[in-house]
Amino acid sequence: MAASVAAGVPLLAAAPAGAAPSGAADLLHIGTWGVGQVYALRFDPVRATMTLVGPVAQASSNWVVAHPTKAVLYVAGSEPGGIIRVFRIDDASGALQQFGEIETESTPAGGLSYMGVDVRSRTLLAADFPAGTAVSVPIGRDGGLGAVASRVQDTGSGPHPRQQGPHAHHVITDPSGRFALVADFGADRVFVYRFDRATRALSAGPGTYATAPGSGPRRLAFHPSGRTVYLLNELTADIQALRWNHEDGVLTHLQSLSTDAPGHTGTTSAAELAISRDGRFLYTSNRGENTLVVFSADRRTGLLALVQRIPCAGLIPWSFSLHPGGRWLFVANQASNTVNLFSVDPRSGQLTDTGASVPVPKPDCITFSRR
Repeated sequence: MAASVAAGVPLLAAAPAGAAPSGAADLLHIGTWGVGQVYALRFDPVRATMTLVGPVAQASSNWVVAHPTKAVLYVAGSEPGGIIRVFRIDDASGALQQFGEIETESTPAGGLSYMGVDVRSRTLLAADFPAGTAVSVPIGRDGGLGAVASRVQDTGSGPHPRQQGPHAHHVITDPSGRFALVADFGADRVFVYRFDRATRALSAGPGTYATAPGSGPRRLAFHPSGRTVYLLNELTADIQALRWNHEDGVLTHLQSLSTDAPGHTGTTSAAELAISRDGRFLYTSNRGENTLVVFSADRRTGLLALVQRIPCAGLIPWSFSLHPGGRWLFVANQASNTVNLFSVDPRSGQLTDTGASVPVPKPDCITFSRR
């Protein structure tokens, strides 16, 4: 679908005939890799139908994340400087109207790969892949962003050609709010920084957790118990269970499992990681095999066991998002230009391809803007 708009002007596409009314469906926004547009779709969780709205903003969108309570969307760009644009969301149409923009990096190296919100402190945390940094940004009462509160610099490198220096890929806070963990693809490290929710500042922490050389740490997720952290490594396509000590911020290895099928040859590339709200199941995507891989988590020990390996219904599952209700999973299949819908069995954790999909050019991330 062709589109051209002036900066800050909403870009809309007509929804298909028979689209669900806005009050009956969730609103999702989708980032696109190298396309320069943000897309929207609506999802009816009762009828399990997706309705494509279309492109709703012209903006580079390496990552998108919605404000937890307000009709505001944050869009991270690929441009140097680590640009974050802030948009108001029109709930009726899904349209976006830009009302803010900040630059998170003082050097031209920046290009953000991830953003997340620490709800209790109203802080936006972002990982900058080229610069190897993580930043914290205050969120105002209207959802707008203030000046960067802090910036921490990772260090190190790895043996892979893509690991010439540090490349921060993901940043999350621990359940206590006293620490922030950064998965650094380039340094083969998880950096543990201190985080002050009062000042919203990141600072030097107790140390790092080292993975095997050439692992390429990409994603982290805390078990709801707060005692276990799961780490997904991109280059080796393995998932690790790590014991978390919330008193001193130390990670200890418990287990490693491959997301590749036995006998796999060729490219290894894991991409996304999520955990069910009850902590019973972990979901991962494998771009080397174009699969989704499900693990169960022992509630007492945090250890993992394989549950299912299923085709992702497309090519290159760059990321996915679990529906807040826990019954649906949306997959951004980047190379096949589709967002595909899977159902989730809450008892077994297993996924089923519903066969439903919508066309989106090079989707790379999905956020729930209203649910």
